[in-house]
Amino acid sequence: MSDTAHFDRCSRADWRERHSRFPEAVWHPVPIALMILGFVLWWPIGLALLLLLVASRKMGRWNDPGRWQEKMQRMQWKMERMRSRMEHGFGGPRDSGRPSGNRAFDEYRQDMMHRLEEEQAAFKDFLDRLRQAKDKAEFDQFMSEHRSRPTPPQSDPPPA
Repeated sequence: MSDTAHFDRCSRADWRERHSRFPEAVWHPVPIALMILGFVLWWPIGLALLLLLVASRKMGRWNDPGRWQEKMQRMQWKMERMRSRMEHGFGGPRDSGRPSGNRAFDEYRQDMMHRLEEEQAAFKDFLDRLRQAKDKAEFDQFMSEHRSRPTPPQSDPPPA
């Protein structure tokens, strides 16, 4: 479902408000024609006018605080929708651990979840031991290289 139904960008009052003053008009043809003429005459002039139009924020609704409020409300709604999906599970209510009504299946699922949790804990322990062994091997290699490296002679300061 699209959220475009929430925006009333073409309302007459909004259009009149945006186009009531000449210099602050959003899509007034005079600045656009000047920009095109600038590109035709010498491209840096057209580029400068384009940057001026964009920098003055008259090409879009960038200054409209209501626009940002609408965006924040939509984002909040999407986050709440995602949070509710996470709480209920993406596949529906059966994926969230609720009883299915079949006792044998529920017992099997609970036993399987318990075994998976045990395997996960065992795998985490294995990874920790593997990381520790790798770190120890790297440290031992560093120490053997450090010991085999000749120490530079220390220069004593000349007696004064």
